[in-house]
Amino acid sequence: QVHLVESGGTLVQAGDSLRLSCAASGRTFSRNVMGWFRQGPGKEREFVATITWSGVNTYNPNSVKGRFTLSRDNAKNTVYLQMNNLKPEDTAVYYCAARAGPYSTIADRPDEYLYWGQGTQVTVSS
Repeated sequence: QVHLVESGGTLVQAGDSLRLSCAASGRTFSRNVMGWFRQGPGKEREFVATITWSGVNTYNPNSVKGRFTLSRDNAKNTVYLQMNNLKPEDTAVYYCAARAGPYSTIADRPDEYLYWGQGTQVTVSS
């Protein structure tokens, strides 16, 4: 059974940094596109960033580019989202996701991802 488990979410102040982790188990995702999405209160799920199996990143240019960095450690089956200069509008539940097949293309829509974690809450106070 496949599991994606996010960790690292907490309450921080504006301007702080935070690193989220997503650990996969049940199968290897070293060749899958992995992504992060977030959902704020009363909002739709929003694309944050995605990374290919080889480490090529794409970020949401309107909200996180230049502040967030996505990386992966394929040996540990884990992806990391480094978030710097956090803002109150970054407050959301952050979800890790994986596309279904190996060597799949980058995707920024939730319906393009098959596997999902339960989410981790990030709250940024002003």
